[in-house]
Formats: sequence, structure tokens, C-alpha cells
Amino acid sequence: MQQTVARYLIFFQYTGSKYSGVMKAPAHQAVQGVGNHLENAVRKLKPVNEVCVSISSRTDTGVHALCNSAHVDIQRREDKPPMSEQILLEALNFHLKEEPIRITMAYRVHSDFHARYQAQSRTYVYRLALGCQHHAQMPLTEKDLCWALRDTRINVDAMREASALLLGTHDFSTFRALSSEAPFKCPVKTLDLAQLEPGESFSQKHFHRDVQFWELTFKSRSFLYRQVRRMTGVLVAIGQGRLPVSKIQDLLEARDSLAFPNNLTAPAHGLFLTNVEYRDTDLVASMSEEQ
Repeated sequence: MQQTVARYLIFFQYTGSKYSGVMKAPAHQAVQGVGNHLENAVRKLKPVNEVCVSISSRTDTGVHALCNSAHVDIQRREDKPPMSEQILLEALNFHLKEEPIRITMAYRVHSDFHARYQAQSRTYVYRLALGCQHHAQMPLTEKDLCWALRDTRINVDAMREASALLLGTHDFSTFRALSSEAPFKCPVKTLDLAQLEPGESFSQKHFHRDVQFWELTFKSRSFLYRQVRRMTGVLVAIGQGRLPVSKIQDLLEARDSLAFPNNLTAPAHGLFLTNVEYRDTDLVASMSEEQ
């Protein structure tokens, strides 16, 4: 009897504060990545194949996700059929229960499906909290989940005008932080959404301080390294009156990572990956593969 290799697409959420990022870290590294814990959970299912979790969307230390995704192959012993999607979800969550990582959905997909390359879009939300003069003024329920700003007001109109300049297809080289992968990735990206809207928080109603929340939402098929945090940092500086709206166009035209102003990148802990989208047809395995 031939052993069946089943490929699954899993969606997962995590609080990123304690991890080196979502990607797998070297075994000798003290702080591990979310990927290390995902692979360990899969290994506890005792597959006969070598485990490799291929994550769709990179996030850095401190960045959170309500919806990231990955594909993984699981080959069971000859006498065992492939796991159902629900059983896989429950089993992985059982082995992840000590970590702030949860599998939210699982799909059996085609054997050539790729979580990274077949993603149609990614959506990030950056959370801002206004009116925090001191860390004690931030509700504990929001600790490390937003960027606390001393400002009680920001120029919303200026930030929205500046956000509109980022929309469409541009060379975002200036908004890319340098990394080992930078020379090999095309800096031209199409930004489908860049909007600023009032945010919400459970604590806002019950915590008796005037902390105002705002959310910056960005959507694109893919992003460059730290692009969202750099865009956020510039937009906040514009909202604070430290930069003019025209600075966006200047930075886009510079097409140089080193032209980005020093100390303007938004901190990691306010950023959430909120969605990774696929075509519905990609989320179904063929009948022959399900046998």
C-alpha cells in the first residue's frame, strides 16, 4: 500500500511579543520563532516524513497576527489514512496550548499548492493609541498591542491625504529596510488599500482615561521588508506636523532605502497581520489526492 502524503494549508494566529519573529529560528538560538513551535507541534503527530512548515508571510519580533498561513505535508504510516482537517486543527492546538499560538483553520490542498506564492493579498493593521503621557496610562489589556503616543490629537486629514499618495503601483525602495533578501526582491509593489479609521478597544469604554485608538490598514499582494512600519512611521510624523504631506512623494521618488529618515520606523508591537487571502479554487484538494 502506497503511503499518502497530504498537503494542508493552515491559518494561525499568535501574539508576537515573546518570539524572534514568525520564521523558524536556528535551534541554538535562545528565543525561538513561531515556526519552531508549529513544526514541533506537527512532529508530535508522528508523521513519517521530515517536517517543514512553509509560512506565507514574514513578521518580525513583536509583530502579531490574527491570520497568517502556511502549508505543511503530513505523511502517515501505511495503515493510517490522511487526517481530516478538523482532526488536524484540534491536534495541533492541543500541542500548542502552552504557547500564544492557535490554529484557526485547516484545508487539505493540492500537492503543489504553495502558501506564499498563491496568496492573493495580505492585509496589515497598525494600531495607534493617543493621549498616553506615561506607560501607566495605557490599559494593561493593550500592553504591547499598539503604539502609545503622547499626542492627544493628530491631523487626520493630512494623514489621509498622505495615505492616498501611497495607493497604486510605485517603487517602494525607500520604504524597504535593508536585509539580506533586499537585492533579490523587486521593489515595485501595488498598494490596494491605505486608510486611517477610528479604532476600538474593550478598555476604551471601561478604562477611565481619554485614550483614543486609530487604525491604519494596508492591503497589497505582498510587501517589502518593514514597508508597513516605515509607511506608518511617516504617516504618524505627518499627523504630528513634523513632516509635510509632500514628503511622501519625495520619499517615493528617492527610491533609496538610505533616504528614509532616521528613527521614523514605527515600533513592531502595534502591527497585526489580519488577513491572507487565497482563491477559493486553491482551497480544495483534487479527488485523486483525497483518496
